[in-house]
Amino acid sequence: MSQHSGAGGGERISATEASRPNSTASSCDGQELKRILESSTIWLEAHIDFINSLNVYPVPDGDTGTNMYLTMQSALRELSTVSAGPVSSVARALAHGALMGARGNSGVILSQVWRGVAKYLDGKDRLTAHDFAQALREGVATAYKGVMRPVEGTILTVARESAEAAVTCAAERDDFAHVLEGAVKTAKESLDRTPDLLPVLKEAGVVDAGGQGYYTLLQGMLRHLKGEAVAGASPGKAGTKVEHGQGQSESYGYDIQFLISGNDLPISDIRDTIASMGDSALVVGDSETIKVHVHSADPGKVIGYATTKGALRDVVVEDMQEQYQQFVAGHAKKAVTAAAPLSDMAVAAVVNGDGLRKVFESLGASAIVQGGQTMNPSTEELLQAIAGLPTSKVIVLPNNPNVILTAQQAQRMSGKDVVVIPTKTIPQGISALLAFNYQSDLKTNVDIMERAATQIQTIEITRAVRSVQINGLQVEKGQFIGLLNGDLVQAGEELHTVTQAVLESMDTAGYEIITVYWGDAVTEEQAKGLAAWIAERHPDKEVELVEGRQPHYHYIISAE
Repeated sequence: MSQHSGAGGGERISATEASRPNSTASSCDGQELKRILESSTIWLEAHIDFINSLNVYPVPDGDTGTNMYLTMQSALRELSTVSAGPVSSVARALAHGALMGARGNSGVILSQVWRGVAKYLDGKDRLTAHDFAQALREGVATAYKGVMRPVEGTILTVARESAEAAVTCAAERDDFAHVLEGAVKTAKESLDRTPDLLPVLKEAGVVDAGGQGYYTLLQGMLRHLKGEAVAGASPGKAGTKVEHGQGQSESYGYDIQFLISGNDLPISDIRDTIASMGDSALVVGDSETIKVHVHSADPGKVIGYATTKGALRDVVVEDMQEQYQQFVAGHAKKAVTAAAPLSDMAVAAVVNGDGLRKVFESLGASAIVQGGQTMNPSTEELLQAIAGLPTSKVIVLPNNPNVILTAQQAQRMSGKDVVVIPTKTIPQGISALLAFNYQSDLKTNVDIMERAATQIQTIEITRAVRSVQINGLQVEKGQFIGLLNGDLVQAGEELHTVTQAVLESMDTAGYEIITVYWGDAVTEEQAKGLAAWIAERHPDKEVELVEGRQPHYHYIISAE
């Protein structure tokens, strides 16, 4: 991402202009407020990698920084349509843009803060330091109301305590820099205390990612007022990234996959060499056929090496940077109609992976919104999917805990009768969809779908993107990790050993079907081998194997 991409379309505010304060000490106009927000977003962009790396669990979907940045980017695109004028107009555009572009839990909470800010500033021509402090406090109150069960030790705590400090400083001196200095100082202190409020943060050795993002935004505002650079400036020690091996906001490079065929292939040597060439390396197979998957900035080097070992086939090289930019720009496929609804009620589901998309379509989902791990859809994308359905009633399946708040925000904004079933995993979404009956009314369907979603167990297998100790497990970067119903329970060096261990720890009593959805980093032979192992260990269960082709997660397994 370029250093200046946050301004969006329309009238462009350069990084130089954004770093040049022109307000008086005690108040500013709408144009200066736009510059302050531009600067804070540029500063946030410089810290995306660091914020992303603060994810508690070392799974490859730590994207808080990206979500907050994309939320602000959407807000700035809306701001670019507002000419210099009263701060109330700027605040309304800020709130609307953030609301429509909100992604992930932290992005939704941030959009609610701006919504409260706009409410307080309604009708105001200029922004005083006192107004700014009070608006932040109103924003925090709005954000707390927008979350069903607020949790302390998160972005909410950092926003609340920094807003209280801003109000105190505004009473002392009607000066923007003084107010922001107090807010930034308190935000940092509050952020540092988040591990004391959430033990899971302390065990993982990180502060709250959303809180870090909010602190960074305030810090960018203060840098603007002080005339300090935000574009191209070094984040400093505070921005040092928590080291991990993969993540969507790093240098993306290429996703490389192929098969090597030959005789007496040295699989251990090939695995070690390929692993040294990139990230997310998967090298599996036997002495005659090896499946390779790796992320690397130099695909030619990887493929060149592989050709010295055997014959290559099924070679796939995809530009991950381009894929991600297309997603951000809105060129990725967001929603597709699978079939005409059979009643005045339809289901929209958030799904990532061609195989899983086909599963949801075959079960009756009328709209598929592309997204999930690493690429959370925005409020606007969900609204477009809902609006595109020819029904007055819509049930939304988020299928990811980081999409639920966004879906609920879309629910509130839609003119249709929308209900969100808070599914956190793909298997929960599938179970809910299986219970859907187009001949029943909306309330009946919601009741049975919510019940069905809770009566299922989910296993997810992926790779650790950083080293961490959590839930009593010492996890090393690059190891395979297994989650059971969202809890990290296993870690190890070998994919199927970890998968089998998680399956052994799952209580299968009372469950009849075990379904294995295998991802794009797994061969069909591997998946069949795992299914055979499950069938042997659980002869009383029906075992189903489905090609999910989901990214990042080698296996998603359900027991129902």
